[in-house]
Amino acid sequence: MTDTQTPLDRAFHAMEAAPDDDLARARYYEVLADTELFLVLREEPSGDQIAPDVFDLGDQTFVVAFDAEDRIGHFTGGPAPYAAISGRVLAGMLAPQGIGLGINLEAGPTSFLVPPEALVWLVETLGAAPQETEARIVTVHAPGPLPQAVLDALATRLSRAAGLAQAAFLVEAEYDSGARAHLLAILGAEPRAHAPLAKTVAEALTFSGIEAGALDVVFIEGDDPRLPTITARGMRLDIPPPAEPPKVERIAPGSDPDKPPILR
Repeated sequence: MTDTQTPLDRAFHAMEAAPDDDLARARYYEVLADTELFLVLREEPSGDQIAPDVFDLGDQTFVVAFDAEDRIGHFTGGPAPYAAISGRVLAGMLAPQGIGLGINLEAGPTSFLVPPEALVWLVETLGAAPQETEARIVTVHAPGPLPQAVLDALATRLSRAAGLAQAAFLVEAEYDSGARAHLLAILGAEPRAHAPLAKTVAEALTFSGIEAGALDVVFIEGDDPRLPTITARGMRLDIPPPAEPPKVERIAPGSDPDKPPILR
């Protein structure tokens, strides 16, 4: 079995250690949504169709999944068909059917039964779309204090957005209405990336326990006149560049002395 703890293991232990901490519980579900799970099947997949193995516990039905392949056998007793699927996709499949999810059952101390109503909450939380509003920014200031959990969640989420933008800057914006709010200015994002980036930020806030709308998002380009002030006063959050495609080195036949051409 997996010797090292997985991210889901660590989130589970944090949740168990603080049963009254809503943030620790939300963090577990956030990690669950982002984890690739190995769903135990009743039979081998047929094309894009899968038949999960289900079992009844009381008046509820569950399927079983694991966050590491080598944990499956502890439940099945041997090789078994499975499908790799992300937690968020699996939750979206199970919640409408009222089916729960057994995580890492019989595979160690982090086994957990996620009831159907918890999956419904997760799907609704993940499906919440950011609200678009129009407001004119008068000036920006250095950001005020935010919970460390929010800063960590933003940094983690943006680190997964490789290539979608150049960088992000956290500031406090002052609007023409007189209102002030924290603002995340995202630099150099293609228009097609605006919606997924805004949703990424919204999820980071939700799973950090911050009120919806407590952090605004604006997309700016390199020629934006506000950029010098934003970069000077803001807290920079890096977004990795896109991954470079693997370099293919083509060697002319006969040019490698250790691999002379074969003559026929």
